[in-house]
Amino acid sequence: ERVTEAMFLVLVVEDDRDISAVLRTLLEAEGYRVAVADCAERGLREARGHRPDLMLLDLGLPDRDGQSVIREVRVFSPLPIIVLSARTMEAERIAALDAGADDYVTKPFSSRELLARVRAALRRAARTGGQPSLLKIGQLDVDFAQRQAQGPGGPVHLTPLEFRVLECLVRAHGLIVTRDHIIGEVWGPDRVGDTRNLRVYVKLLRQKIEPEPDRPRFLLTEAGVGYRLEVD
Repeated sequence: ERVTEAMFLVLVVEDDRDISAVLRTLLEAEGYRVAVADCAERGLREARGHRPDLMLLDLGLPDRDGQSVIREVRVFSPLPIIVLSARTMEAERIAALDAGADDYVTKPFSSRELLARVRAALRRAARTGGQPSLLKIGQLDVDFAQRQAQGPGGPVHLTPLEFRVLECLVRAHGLIVTRDHIIGEVWGPDRVGDTRNLRVYVKLLRQKIEPEPDRPRFLLTEAGVGYRLEVD
Protein backbone atom coordinates (compact mmCIF):
# COMPACT_ATOMS: atom_id res chain seq x y z
CA GLU A 1 0.00 0.00 0.00
CA ARG A 2 1.08 3.57 -0.58
CA VAL A 3 3.17 5.16 2.14
CA THR A 4 1.25 8.18 3.40
CA GLU A 5 2.89 11.44 4.37
CA ALA A 6 1.61 10.97 7.93
CA MET A 7 4.21 8.25 8.40
CA PHE A 8 7.02 10.73 7.78
CA LEU A 9 8.55 12.77 10.60
CA VAL A 10 10.18 16.05 9.54
CA LEU A 11 12.61 17.70 11.96
CA VAL A 12 12.78 21.50 11.59
CA VAL A 13 15.96 23.05 13.07
CA GLU A 14 15.31 26.80 12.99
CA ASP A 15 15.84 29.49 15.66
CA ASP A 16 13.38 32.01 14.18
CA ARG A 17 10.08 31.13 15.85
CA ASP A 18 7.96 32.81 13.19
CA ILE A 19 9.58 30.77 10.43
CA SER A 20 9.42 27.49 12.36
CA ALA A 21 5.72 28.12 13.10
CA VAL A 22 5.06 28.71 9.38
CA LEU A 23 6.97 25.54 8.47
CA ARG A 24 5.10 23.48 11.07
CA THR A 25 1.72 24.70 9.76
CA LEU A 26 2.74 24.10 6.16
CA LEU A 27 4.07 20.58 6.75
CA GLU A 28 1.24 19.48 9.06
CA ALA A 29 -1.30 20.68 6.48
CA GLU A 30 0.36 18.20 4.05
CA GLY A 31 0.04 15.40 6.61
CA TYR A 32 3.64 15.23 7.85
CA ARG A 33 4.48 14.86 11.53
CA VAL A 34 6.75 17.71 12.67
CA ALA A 35 9.32 18.17 15.43
CA VAL A 36 10.97 21.56 15.98
CA ALA A 37 14.36 22.40 17.52
CA ASP A 38 15.49 26.00 18.02
CA CYS A 39 19.27 25.38 18.17
CA ALA A 40 21.91 23.03 16.79
CA GLU A 41 22.44 20.99 19.96
CA ARG A 42 18.71 20.33 20.38
CA GLY A 43 18.47 19.48 16.68
CA LEU A 44 21.23 16.89 17.00
CA ARG A 45 19.55 15.37 20.09
CA GLU A 46 16.24 15.13 18.22
CA ALA A 47 17.94 13.65 15.14
CA ARG A 48 19.54 10.93 17.28
CA GLY A 49 16.56 10.28 19.54
CA HIS A 50 13.58 10.46 17.17
CA ARG A 51 15.13 9.19 13.92
CA PRO A 52 13.31 11.70 11.66
CA ASP A 53 12.82 10.93 7.96
CA LEU A 54 14.00 14.36 6.85
CA MET A 55 15.69 17.41 8.38
CA LEU A 56 15.05 21.03 7.39
CA LEU A 57 18.08 22.92 8.69
CA ASP A 58 18.66 26.66 8.96
CA LEU A 59 22.37 27.40 8.37
CA GLY A 60 22.46 30.47 10.64
CA LEU A 61 21.88 28.93 14.09
CA PRO A 62 22.81 30.79 17.29
CA ASP A 63 24.97 28.10 18.90
CA ARG A 64 26.73 26.40 15.99
CA ASP A 65 27.26 26.74 12.26
CA GLY A 66 24.84 24.64 10.23
CA GLN A 67 27.65 22.99 8.27
CA SER A 68 29.08 21.40 11.41
CA VAL A 69 25.58 20.08 12.22
CA ILE A 70 25.38 18.45 8.76
CA ARG A 71 28.79 16.82 9.20
CA GLU A 72 27.85 15.49 12.64
CA VAL A 73 24.50 14.08 11.46
CA ARG A 74 26.28 12.34 8.57
CA VAL A 75 28.38 10.39 11.08
CA PHE A 76 25.28 8.52 12.30
CA SER A 77 22.54 8.97 9.70
CA PRO A 78 21.95 9.18 5.93
CA LEU A 79 18.61 11.03 6.41
CA PRO A 80 17.87 13.67 3.76
CA ILE A 81 18.88 17.19 4.88
CA ILE A 82 17.43 20.25 3.15
CA VAL A 83 19.20 23.46 4.08
CA LEU A 84 17.19 26.66 4.56
CA SER A 85 19.48 29.54 3.87
CA ALA A 86 19.13 33.30 3.82
CA ARG A 87 22.69 33.24 2.54
CA THR A 88 22.64 33.70 -1.21
CA MET A 89 26.38 33.16 -1.54
CA GLU A 90 26.86 30.24 -3.91
CA ALA A 91 30.09 29.20 -2.14
CA GLU A 92 28.20 28.71 1.14
CA ARG A 93 25.49 26.63 -0.51
CA ILE A 94 28.12 24.46 -2.21
CA ALA A 95 29.95 24.08 1.13
CA ALA A 96 26.69 22.91 2.77
CA LEU A 97 26.11 20.39 -0.06
CA ASP A 98 29.69 19.18 0.21
CA ALA A 99 29.30 18.79 3.98
CA GLY A 100 26.49 16.33 3.21
CA ALA A 101 23.26 18.30 2.68
CA ASP A 102 20.96 16.92 -0.01
CA ASP A 103 19.38 20.14 -1.19
CA TYR A 104 18.87 23.78 -0.27
CA VAL A 105 16.09 26.33 -0.39
CA THR A 106 16.90 30.04 -0.10
CA LYS A 107 14.81 32.34 2.09
CA PRO A 108 12.34 33.77 1.42
CA PHE A 109 11.03 30.52 -0.06
CA SER A 110 7.79 29.65 -1.81
CA SER A 111 5.78 27.05 0.09
CA ARG A 112 5.07 25.08 -3.09
CA GLU A 113 8.76 24.84 -3.96
CA LEU A 114 9.70 23.80 -0.43
CA LEU A 115 7.05 21.05 -0.35
CA ALA A 116 8.13 19.83 -3.80
CA ARG A 117 11.72 19.55 -2.57
CA VAL A 118 10.64 17.71 0.60
CA ARG A 119 8.69 15.21 -1.53
CA ALA A 120 11.62 14.79 -3.94
CA ALA A 121 14.11 14.20 -1.09
CA LEU A 122 11.84 11.60 0.55
CA ARG A 123 11.33 9.87 -2.83
CA ARG A 124 15.09 9.76 -3.42
CA ALA A 125 15.66 8.32 0.05
CA ALA A 126 13.01 5.62 -0.57
CA ARG A 127 14.47 4.81 -4.01
CA THR A 128 18.04 4.34 -2.83
CA GLY A 129 16.75 1.34 -0.90
CA GLY A 130 16.17 -0.40 -4.23
CA GLN A 131 19.68 -0.11 -5.67
CA PRO A 132 22.73 -2.26 -5.00
CA SER A 133 24.47 -0.94 -1.91
CA LEU A 134 27.84 -2.45 -2.88
CA LEU A 135 29.45 -1.88 -6.26
CA LYS A 136 32.85 -2.71 -7.69
CA ILE A 137 34.23 -0.14 -10.17
CA GLY A 138 37.55 -1.53 -11.38
CA GLN A 139 39.80 -1.62 -8.31
CA LEU A 140 37.38 0.44 -6.24
CA ASP A 141 34.76 -1.02 -3.86
CA VAL A 142 31.92 1.46 -3.29
CA ASP A 143 29.48 1.05 -0.39
CA PHE A 144 26.49 3.36 -1.01
CA ALA A 145 24.77 2.47 2.28
CA GLN A 146 27.79 3.56 4.34
CA ARG A 147 28.91 6.22 1.82
CA GLN A 148 32.43 4.78 1.77
CA ALA A 149 34.83 3.78 -0.99
CA GLN A 150 37.87 1.54 -0.70
CA GLY A 151 40.70 1.27 -3.22
CA PRO A 152 43.82 -0.94 -3.30
CA GLY A 153 45.69 1.77 -1.38
CA GLY A 154 43.02 2.24 1.33
CA PRO A 155 39.94 4.48 1.74
CA VAL A 156 39.05 6.86 -1.10
CA HIS A 157 37.17 9.99 -0.02
CA LEU A 158 34.09 10.77 -2.13
CA THR A 159 32.02 13.84 -1.21
CA PRO A 160 28.21 13.48 -0.81
CA LEU A 161 27.73 15.21 -4.18
CA GLU A 162 30.16 12.82 -5.90
CA PHE A 163 28.25 9.90 -4.38
CA ARG A 164 24.98 11.34 -5.69
CA VAL A 165 26.30 11.73 -9.24
CA LEU A 166 27.54 8.13 -9.04
CA GLU A 167 24.21 6.87 -7.61
CA CYS A 168 22.33 8.57 -10.43
CA LEU A 169 24.47 6.73 -13.00
CA VAL A 170 24.30 3.40 -11.11
CA ARG A 171 20.48 3.48 -11.12
CA ALA A 172 20.56 3.64 -14.93
CA HIS A 173 22.26 0.18 -15.09
CA GLY A 174 24.75 1.10 -17.80
CA LEU A 175 22.35 3.21 -19.87
CA ILE A 176 23.03 6.81 -20.92
CA VAL A 177 21.83 9.44 -18.44
CA THR A 178 21.33 12.93 -19.85
CA ARG A 179 23.19 15.84 -18.31
CA ASP A 180 19.93 17.58 -17.35
CA HIS A 181 18.62 14.45 -15.63
CA ILE A 182 21.78 14.17 -13.49
CA ILE A 183 21.71 17.90 -12.66
CA GLY A 184 18.00 17.72 -11.73
CA GLU A 185 18.57 14.69 -9.47
CA VAL A 186 21.74 15.95 -7.81
CA TRP A 187 21.42 19.75 -7.67
CA GLY A 188 17.67 20.24 -8.11
CA PRO A 189 15.31 21.19 -10.95
CA ASP A 190 16.15 24.90 -10.78
CA ARG A 191 19.78 24.17 -11.74
CA VAL A 192 19.01 22.25 -14.96
CA GLY A 193 21.13 23.61 -17.81
CA ASP A 194 24.05 24.48 -15.50
CA THR A 195 26.46 21.90 -16.95
CA ARG A 196 29.67 23.54 -15.69
CA ASN A 197 29.23 22.16 -12.15
CA LEU A 198 28.49 18.68 -13.50
CA ARG A 199 31.64 18.69 -15.66
CA VAL A 200 33.73 19.64 -12.62
CA TYR A 201 32.29 16.77 -10.55
CA VAL A 202 32.69 14.22 -13.37
CA LYS A 203 36.35 15.23 -13.63
CA LEU A 204 36.81 14.90 -9.84
CA LEU A 205 35.11 11.49 -9.86
CA ARG A 206 37.29 10.24 -12.70
CA GLN A 207 40.41 11.21 -10.76
CA LYS A 208 39.18 8.95 -7.95
CA ILE A 209 37.68 5.97 -9.81
CA GLU A 210 39.63 5.72 -13.09
CA PRO A 211 43.12 4.18 -13.36
CA GLU A 212 43.78 6.70 -16.18
CA PRO A 213 41.41 9.68 -15.69
CA ASP A 214 42.22 11.10 -19.16
CA ARG A 215 41.24 7.79 -20.81
CA PRO A 216 38.14 6.77 -18.83
CA ARG A 217 37.04 3.12 -18.87
CA PHE A 218 34.10 3.34 -16.46
CA LEU A 219 32.60 6.84 -16.38
CA LEU A 220 32.06 7.45 -20.09
CA THR A 221 30.99 10.64 -21.86
CA GLU A 222 28.25 10.29 -24.46
CA ALA A 223 29.05 13.36 -26.58
CA GLY A 224 26.35 16.00 -26.58
CA VAL A 225 24.00 13.88 -24.46
CA GLY A 226 25.33 12.91 -21.05
CA TYR A 227 27.21 10.13 -19.26
CA ARG A 228 27.14 6.38 -18.77
CA LEU A 229 28.68 4.21 -16.07
CA GLU A 230 30.12 0.99 -17.50
CA VAL A 231 30.90 -1.54 -14.78
CA ASP A 232 31.23 -5.34 -14.88
